[in-house]
Amino acid sequence: MNGAPERIIEAEHLSRTFGKLVAVRDVSLSVKRGEIFGVLGPNGAGKSTTIRMLCGILDPTGGRGTVVGFDIAKESERIKERIGYMTQRFSLYEDLTVSENLTFYAGIYGVPRKDKRARVTEVMETSGLLDRKDQLAGTLSGGWKQRVALACATIHRPPLLFLDEPTAGVDPVSRRDFWEQIHRISAEGTTALLTTHYMDEAERCHRLAFIFRGELLDVGTPDEIVARRALRVAELDVERATEAATVLRASAAVEEVAHYGHLLRMCVRAGQDPVALASGLLAAAGIALRSARETRVTVEDAFVAMVRADEAAQGAHAGKAAQS
Repeated sequence: MNGAPERIIEAEHLSRTFGKLVAVRDVSLSVKRGEIFGVLGPNGAGKSTTIRMLCGILDPTGGRGTVVGFDIAKESERIKERIGYMTQRFSLYEDLTVSENLTFYAGIYGVPRKDKRARVTEVMETSGLLDRKDQLAGTLSGGWKQRVALACATIHRPPLLFLDEPTAGVDPVSRRDFWEQIHRISAEGTTALLTTHYMDEAERCHRLAFIFRGELLDVGTPDEIVARRALRVAELDVERATEAATVLRASAAVEEVAHYGHLLRMCVRAGQDPVALASGLLAAAGIALRSARETRVTVEDAFVAMVRADEAAQGAHAGKAAQS
C-alpha cells in the first residue's frame, strides 16, 4: 500500500526451544520482495534455526509468520513448493553429471516436462555450466559444486531463495563469483534470504539482521547499522604492537583493538578522535606511533560493538541478580 514494496516474509516474535535450550527468542523480521536480506551472527547464534522455521521445516515454539503469503505453521507444504533452499551441505548426486543433476531437480521441483530441457539449458548458460554439463558432480571442485547447487535450487524460478551458510568453506574467488550469481538472481526478481557468519558478506546485502544468542540485535541497511553504532576507526602503525594494544584497550573510550598484520585497528565511541586519542595514550606510555590514519567503519566493527554491549548488559544483569 502507498507504493510500499510487497513483503515476501513477515515474522512476528518467533521463538524456538529445544527442551531447556532457547535457540531463538522473540525474532521479528520483514523482508521485501526482490531484496537480498542477510541474517548474520556467530556460529550457534540461532540463524539456521530461524531460517528453518521460515522454510516450514521447524515449527515455531512461539510467534507467527507468513512466507510467500502462507502461514509457516499451518501451510508449510505450500511454502516448500514455492521456495528454493540451499545449504553448505546441499546434496548433489555425485555419480550424476551436472546436466543430470539439474534435470533431476527440475523434476523434483515440478518444472513441466515440456519445459524441462529448455530450462536446464537456460540455467546452465546463465550459470556458466555449459562447458561442464557432462562432468560428474563428484569430480567438481567446491566452488563449482556450489554453483551447480545454486542452479538446482533455482531451477524452478522460485520467488524466494533461502541460503543457509552457502559460502562456508569456499575459496575467496568462488565466493565472489557466487555473490555475482546472487545479485543476478535478485535483479531477475527472486528474493534471497541468507545466513552467514562472514561479516564482509554483509556489505553485499541490501538489508541485514544481526542475531546473537538467539535474539535480534538490529535490522537495517549496512549503512544504517554502522551509523547507529556511532563509531570511528583508525589504523595505527606502532612500535611494540602487543604492548600498545594493551595500553589502548585500557581506555574506557576504546571500543576494540585488533591486530591486522603490522597494524593495529582501533575503534572508539562517538565524540572521540581516534588518531588524537591514540597519540595521547601511546605517548604517555612511551610507545612510538609511526603513523595513523582514520578509516571507514565496517559492518564487522558495528557487530563487534553490538556484541560487546550485549555482553556488558548481560554481565550487569547477572551482577544485580547475584546481589539480590
